[in-house]
Amino acid sequence: MTSHFPYSIRDLSEEFGVTPRTLRFYEDRGLLHPQRKGQTRVYGARERERLSLILRGKRVGFSLDEIRDMLDLYDEPEGPKSQLLVSLNKFRTRIKSLKQQRRDIHAAIQELEDGCATIERLLKEKAERRKSEAKLVSSAAGFAGPIKAMVTDDDHI
Repeated sequence: MTSHFPYSIRDLSEEFGVTPRTLRFYEDRGLLHPQRKGQTRVYGARERERLSLILRGKRVGFSLDEIRDMLDLYDEPEGPKSQLLVSLNKFRTRIKSLKQQRRDIHAAIQELEDGCATIERLLKEKAERRKSEAKLVSSAAGFAGPIKAMVTDDDHI
């Protein structure tokens, strides 16, 4: 972790594993507000912390608009208390959504596993039928001479 103030765009990019373009994008979206020294962006501890929260919010699935709304509450008259209450509500809503997604994913996986089992069973049955038919053809060939096997509708799944 970088421990010096102020931070350059390069410092924060390297520390958080994002591109300078990403930081400029967050600035354009109103999420970061670096100071300027000429053309150079200068980030303080507050902007560094905001970036940390932005990336954490993205990781758990919040939109940039939701993240900005939560971060901007800090500057309101009720400040941190308002920010914490709104964040708590949004976190609980996101947890509920993620738990539903987990249930949906589990159900989809189970459905696919069931489908795989059905397909494997059908393939095994088909292979056993062919093996059985091959034995009949070879035993009949000994009595009746060359036999030409016919393709039936059963050969299509």
